[in-house]
Amino acid sequence: MTVYFDNAATTRVRPEAAETALRVMTEVYGNPSSTHTMGREAKKTLDRARESVAGAVGASPDEIFFTSGGTEADNLALLGGAEAMRHKGRHIVISSVEHDAVGRCAEKLASEGWEVTQVPPDRDGRITAEAVKEALRPETSVVSVMLVNNETGAVNPVADIAAEVKRSGCGALVHTDAVQALCKVPFTVKTLGADLVSLSSHKIHGPKGAGALWIKSGVKIKPVLLGGGQEGGMRSGTEALPAIAAFGEAARLGAAEAAESAENMRAVRGLTVNLLREKLPECVFIGAGDAPHILSVSLPGYRSEVLMNFLEAEGIFVSKGSACKKGARSHVLTAMGLPSRVIDGAIRVSFSKYSTAAEAEYFVQKLSEAAARLVKAK
Repeated sequence: MTVYFDNAATTRVRPEAAETALRVMTEVYGNPSSTHTMGREAKKTLDRARESVAGAVGASPDEIFFTSGGTEADNLALLGGAEAMRHKGRHIVISSVEHDAVGRCAEKLASEGWEVTQVPPDRDGRITAEAVKEALRPETSVVSVMLVNNETGAVNPVADIAAEVKRSGCGALVHTDAVQALCKVPFTVKTLGADLVSLSSHKIHGPKGAGALWIKSGVKIKPVLLGGGQEGGMRSGTEALPAIAAFGEAARLGAAEAAESAENMRAVRGLTVNLLREKLPECVFIGAGDAPHILSVSLPGYRSEVLMNFLEAEGIFVSKGSACKKGARSHVLTAMGLPSRVIDGAIRVSFSKYSTAAEAEYFVQKLSEAAARLVKAK
């Protein structure tokens, strides 16, 4: 049996999205910027995808700017936002549990003379509005707090955070990385109250290589990629139309199925938790478990890598945290103040619309066997 429980890293491309990408590659292969018939047909395809992604988040299509993925969207938001706001102040606020796509941008800005304040999470891994409020200054120009943490599934109160920023009068741009929330946790860009929202295709059963940044109408940021002025001048470079069209289809279907998919993921997640409590009472559950698709669990005394290798040999695929960390100790779990034994024994189990109860049962069975057969680390 093969069990893919690493959906927070990437998801299986749904057939409808794959079919869309193939059709566009083979039939609608004109450049959307070309003015001839084939170019105009490509532009129509691009516009339909923009409408679908906008519809999934309650946005206007002209506020959606396509990128190569969530990382580029985060870079555009942080670097482009900071550059546009440098005249009012050179202080930014991020959480200490952000994805590296935000964290590395903050490091770059710090190396260029910006002050960066990192807000720590509470014991459940959430960033509170009160903590962000305390970090704000009159010269704060950008605030970035992710909507759903990619390692723990903690859902942050972005709407409350945005409200605090507005009440403070500092005028900072508010950005949220909503990559793990799209089609999983209900939201619209209006209810979030943010100015910039990052999205990604391959987390919602679309292909890799496509993402988007929602930029609130009237908000001005500086482009990071320069060239032919595609995407309203915000992201130059010929659009990756097959991936973008498939992203649009995945977003359209994902939004329509969101409630049903979330219900299934939450049910499989709940079953997994109950079985783990029954079979492995020594398990430590990390975080509040807000999001329906992410479960962070630890077997203290064991090594994550050893557990993962055992599970992989049994056809089960999980991770120890963000796939982008490539083996490094989780900065998220470290920021939460967890003991080393818990961090070093942590694995992230993440579900999708395709996950089943049978897969959950098989996973817990094999993890129980791992705990019984493997030697604890000293």
